[in-house]
Amino acid sequence: MKKLAEKLYTHGDLSDEELVRLIETDDPSAAQALVTYADAVRRVHYGDKVFLRGLIEISSYCRNDCLYCGIRRSNLTAERYRLTPDEILDCCGIGYELGFRTFVLQGGEDMSFTDDVTVPLIAEIRRRYPDCAITLSLGERSRESYRLMKEAGADRYLLRHEAASHELYSRLHPDKMTLESRKRCLYDLRELGYQTGAGFMVGAPFQTTEHIIADLRFMQELRPHMIGIGPFVPHHCTPFADMKGGTLGLTLRLLGIIRLMFPKVLLPATTALGTIAPNGRELGLKTGCNVVMPNLSPSAVRKKYDLYDNKLSVGAEAAEGLEALRRQISAAGYTAVSERGDCVI
Repeated sequence: MKKLAEKLYTHGDLSDEELVRLIETDDPSAAQALVTYADAVRRVHYGDKVFLRGLIEISSYCRNDCLYCGIRRSNLTAERYRLTPDEILDCCGIGYELGFRTFVLQGGEDMSFTDDVTVPLIAEIRRRYPDCAITLSLGERSRESYRLMKEAGADRYLLRHEAASHELYSRLHPDKMTLESRKRCLYDLRELGYQTGAGFMVGAPFQTTEHIIADLRFMQELRPHMIGIGPFVPHHCTPFADMKGGTLGLTLRLLGIIRLMFPKVLLPATTALGTIAPNGRELGLKTGCNVVMPNLSPSAVRKKYDLYDNKLSVGAEAAEGLEALRRQISAAGYTAVSERGDCVI
């Protein structure tokens, strides 16, 4: 298996059969080889830099009913909130003073955030902070909406495809949501000039290795600038409450594989990774990750953005724990940097 990791490092790709073997292996020498090669590749393109993004979770309202998500429409126990444009701008101001040069506006598909709201907000962030990148993660919208937000000053858009298999996508989402629509959004974003991010859950219910390979092949076709993967973590108020979560080992193997298949991609060490293991983020950084997104949201609402159980929102996950985060990143052998950190593709 170690030889497969070396082949992936050398050639940047493997056959489907070889990927199955590498994804499913429990060989510790292969895992270590993936760590070594993934770290070497990220250092070629990004050195030891870890880019910090200020995450602002703008709304926990969502029109969708995804079976795995804690803020799904059918969860009547969820505490809902919606930040005002002024509150979002206040978060940006605090983040800028802390040194953040990327703001990530993320939320459920809240229909209150129409173009009439989002476009002036984006334009105002761009006016106040011309040296910052603006990243959006607001779900599926029309091409026209994406165009208007891009023209207002948005730079990046994160939209996990979740599953490139029609069969698996349909088992994770309600009938009205389709993989065709999700892919259409991603290609629209790419064509409109966004730095585009895709990704999927690791260990999602009903996911097989073949599904994961379909995800990797789709991303080779899409050529995203950012790839976000993290372990599936169940939420107690969803139909998947009793499902087994994604594992640390498989997530780390896939992070290493993704870094070797997509050498220049921006790859976050996600909050979910830190949720399932105390040192999960550090292990992710050592396996090719180069982005971390501390939470800039007002402390009063952080626990309400409850995507999965035990989601971290304090300590080094939070903007006010920035120095602790910098120390953790330094201890792992990397340097947290305050810059836009654009993809080098």
